[in-house]
Amino acid sequence: MNAPETAPVRTRWGAVVALGLAMLAVTSEITIAAVALPGIGSGMGVGPGATAWVMLAYTVPMAALGIPAGRWGDRADPRPVFLIAQAGLLLGTAATVLAPTFAVLIGARVLQGIAGALVVAVYMPIVTAAVAPERRGSAISVIITIMTVGAMAGAPIGGLVADAVGWRAVFLVKVPAVLAAVVTGAILLDRRRVRGVPLPDRSVLAEAVLLGGAVTALLLALEQGAGPVWQAPLAAVLAVALLAGWSRLPAAAAVVELVRRPRFGATLAALLTLSLGAGLSAFLVPWFVTDVVRGTAATSGAALLAFVAAMAITSPVAGRLTDRFGALRITVAGGSLSVLALAVLLPLGDGSDATALAWRMALFGIAAGVFNPAVNAAVLAAAPAGAEGATGGIAMTVRTIGAAVGPAAVALGWTLTGGGTPGWRLGIGILLVAAAVGTLAVLRPALRAPA
Repeated sequence: MNAPETAPVRTRWGAVVALGLAMLAVTSEITIAAVALPGIGSGMGVGPGATAWVMLAYTVPMAALGIPAGRWGDRADPRPVFLIAQAGLLLGTAATVLAPTFAVLIGARVLQGIAGALVVAVYMPIVTAAVAPERRGSAISVIITIMTVGAMAGAPIGGLVADAVGWRAVFLVKVPAVLAAVVTGAILLDRRRVRGVPLPDRSVLAEAVLLGGAVTALLLALEQGAGPVWQAPLAAVLAVALLAGWSRLPAAAAVVELVRRPRFGATLAALLTLSLGAGLSAFLVPWFVTDVVRGTAATSGAALLAFVAAMAITSPVAGRLTDRFGALRITVAGGSLSVLALAVLLPLGDGSDATALAWRMALFGIAAGVFNPAVNAAVLAAAPAGAEGATGGIAMTVRTIGAAVGPAAVALGWTLTGGGTPGWRLGIGILLVAAAVGTLAVLRPALRAPA
């Protein structure tokens, strides 16, 4: 029997928009939820340390399920999984808003994290099915732009809602995006039900337990000033042991083999090291503004707004450049720009003002806008046929780890130097070295990539 011919993929931009809206809802659960933490603490009578679990209860399931859900997603029809994920986000949101106790709230956040992992599981399979290979850079840049603009608007809107109505209403801010994703996804995603939705097997649960435990232990190891002195090293050892246990599972063999591929491994290295840059916005900028610039929260917000706006403007251009010159080459360009932007941020210190910080943060936003679409397209290009979901899960797990390690690393440097200008410069130096290492890692495969 002759194999059926594969029809060329015609880019369906409506499906891209649906995916962008879904990813906006997934990422906004972190940025928007952060503004609700003080209200949750006072409203439910828990301390700041406990409120941190509002964030962890969402991010840990996403990291734990990223890889196994991605492998499962490769065997499933993306469209029903996408719609199930949106239903999970809505159900989790309702449970969060109505939660009578803190324990119920944490459980609802776990449900939201599981739904978010399902969205990530079908992210790259949907892009593969809906976008022609030569347009994937542009498509990913559209998704990133939707996410970025949404995050730019969502955080201040969430703050206004929290002040006006209360913390529970903050979690409703992203509901319009979820509903729009449901409508556009139901209409515009591929309706051909070829594979259905298989039930997850026991290997998925085993992977989730081991990876979730490893990520949780890693986050505990990175906590600053919390718990007894032996907690960090013990947690680090536990994280390594759990990760080693996962790597010995039969289900992990294909993932390990994929990561060992030189081009894919180099791309993941760049993704990991550049993701450490989250430490700049999540820790260094607010503390630098407070201790050195002597500014207010509004000053920090203006600097971060310059960063996000520059990234949103740059991403569509970077997508087209990725399609024209290749994902690996634009990944190198984005990494190089990140190194340059961090080098320009490094001299800031005593006597620097808010304007000097803001335009440099805009430069860093341009670098991120170039890097993010390209590195996502590079990850997708390295995915074996039929393994796009697993590949997306690996990338999400690596990004999550980088985003957790970055703030912790610069916070440690800040503490060791006593903060202020020395703490700023050591933190920026750490991020600069990491960005340079990641850029060099992907440089060699980029030079060997076909034109």
